[in-house]
Parts: sequence; structure tokens; C-alpha cells
Amino acid sequence: MKKIILASASPRRFDMLKEYGLDIDIISADINETIREYERPEQIAMSLAFEKAYSVALDREDELVLGADTIVVLGDKILGKPKDEEDAFETLMSLSGEEHSVITGISLIRGQTKIIDYETTRVKFRQLNREQILKYIDTKEPMDKAGAYGIQGYGKILVEWINGSYSNVVGLPLVKTDFLLTRFFDMKIL
Repeated sequence: MKKIILASASPRRFDMLKEYGLDIDIISADINETIREYERPEQIAMSLAFEKAYSVALDREDELVLGADTIVVLGDKILGKPKDEEDAFETLMSLSGEEHSVITGISLIRGQTKIIDYETTRVKFRQLNREQILKYIDTKEPMDKAGAYGIQGYGKILVEWINGSYSNVVGLPLVKTDFLLTRFFDMKIL
């Protein structure tokens, strides 16, 4: 069986990988998720993914460690996880009727091999009113997600269209991850 250490506490990433029969150990990376204003969003996502993977890989040189970090970008603003319901409301209102980018940084480390890449998906929200946003916030789904929504849950009704990888919006671009595993580690998800 193929084994991966997932340097993430994300249940969505775990579920996506587990679906393919991978043996997964979760070791949550304890890093300071610092966003440097001078970096492009892609650099930020890749840097955070690498920091997660590297912090876990330090003690596991022979094991394959996967780190990932997903950010949501509207214009030039990064929309993180909401601090509270008011923040979730403001975030969702700003996304209403707008296009934004979902960027996931991916880092794979085993021994001296370190791979860092990213995937970008464009997402367009439908026009939302106050009542729809409040009803969505009542589900509690937005509270632990970048951009305050989860496309795999109730949040799918907020999205008018996507251009790119659906699994990237959920939190891990599976096709890109499979490509990197195949090319650099002689391993495949499927």
C-alpha cells in the first residue's frame, strides 16, 4: 500500500486522498502562517505548503510528506479563514457576484527530494443577498475555510461557475498532485 504523511489537519485533504486507498498518517504541522505582503499569492501558497511539509519531514527522512495550503484571492486581497461570523459575512459579501482565484500550494518531500508547485482555479460567485449569506453562515460551514466557503458542502450553491480544478477549490488539486507523485516519486494516487 502507498503511504503518505499528510502535514495538514484538513479533513477535506485527508478524505480526498483516503478515497484512493492510500495509507495516510496525519501529522499536523505547527507553523506560523506568516503572509509577507511583498510576495505574490502563488509564492505565499507554495511557501506555506513547503513550511508545513518541511516541519514534519525533518524527523521522517525516508517517508513521503505532503504539505498543502489553500488561499483565496479577490483582486489583490487574500481572504483567509474568517475570525467570526461578522468577518464571514463581510468576506462572502465581497465575493458576491465576483470572480476570484483559489490557489493551492503543494509540497512533497522525501529525503533530499523536495518538490513545490501550485494550482490556480478561477471561481465566480453568483449574486447573493443578505438573507442568503446569513443562512449560509448559520450552517457554520464558512468558519474554518479560506474565503469563508466550502464548494464541497452547502457552499456549492454560492458558485456560479469554476474554471480549473474542482478538487483544488476543495483543498488539494488531485491531478497536479498525482502528476508530481508520478514524476518525482514513482508513485500514483490512482
